Amino acid sequence: MYKEEDEIKLEKHLREIHSKGVTLYLEDRPASPEEIAQKFFVSEDTVYMPDFVTDTEGKLREVRYDKVKYR
Repeated sequence: MYKEEDEIKLEKHLREIHSKGVTLYLEDRPASPEEIAQKFFVSEDTVYMPDFVTDTEGKLREVRYDKVKYR
């Protein structure tokens, strides 16, 4: 079930990783932490795992949210 505090937590987390140079994507296009958090929805029956893309040294470079349910 959606909760506003979950959206706030997600946005804070995405801001942190974005500030470290990680590019965020929503449905195959660059997106801001705010945009992803506002549109992201996790139903109580589903756990969503974004795709984490690393470089050859294992450093996180991208987080991709694809096929997301919208509220």
